[in-house]
Amino acid sequence: MTDTESDLLARIRVHGAVPRHIAIIMDGNGRWARERHMPRPFGHRSGMKAVRAVVEGCLEAGVEWLSLFAFSQENWQRPETEVSALMSLLEEFIAREATDLARQGVCVHVHGDLERLSPAAASAVQRVRRETAGGDRLGLNLFISYGGRAELVRAARLLALDVQRGKLLPEQIDEVHFREKLFTAGCPDPDLLIRTSGEQRLSNFLLWQVAYAELYISSVLWPDFDRAALYEAICDFQRRDRRFGRVTT
Repeated sequence: MTDTESDLLARIRVHGAVPRHIAIIMDGNGRWARERHMPRPFGHRSGMKAVRAVVEGCLEAGVEWLSLFAFSQENWQRPETEVSALMSLLEEFIAREATDLARQGVCVHVHGDLERLSPAAASAVQRVRRETAGGDRLGLNLFISYGGRAELVRAARLLALDVQRGKLLPEQIDEVHFREKLFTAGCPDPDLLIRTSGEQRLSNFLLWQVAYAELYISSVLWPDFDRAALYEAICDFQRRDRRFGRVTT
């Protein structure tokens, strides 16, 4: 850990109000590669280092949950070579990191339309889920082939099935029942949503869950996002006044 990272972590611990759940839209891999006159998959590969740095940073800071937007449903429309490279990177990341994640107490959950994954990628997902199932220090949500609107439609369909089967009356449906049908059931909503690369949009990520999240836009491109950048975001979060619609007196 660098001196800068140590200083920022010390500030975080002094202030105490660490977000329980951080969600990150990992953006900027392509731009990072383009600036270096390299193909986009080079940027995606470099972004793997940032994932490790953020996971380790969350463990050090005492964050309980980390959600990473790795691959959207819309990303399937990208060139086949890029999609193939991303799937290969997913397999490589899991092969390289699963054992270490388990050792560090990280429990990995993978969410999204996983039926679209290749057999090799699907097998890798099952492996990391199995090998990290006992982790109790950090819950790591990886969102792959995911879309926020699709998740809400899925939840509505599951509730409709419950009504059809007589398990639930329409007038009984409330936020609690709806939340139970989301991928993140049992996980607290994000307190802090970070987006890298300077873009200022949600990109169809966790539309229900980030309703009251604090937003933090970082100009850093994802491959350059390190522990210091994460800690700066947490320090900014600690300065926020979270009222949830209420007025302080």
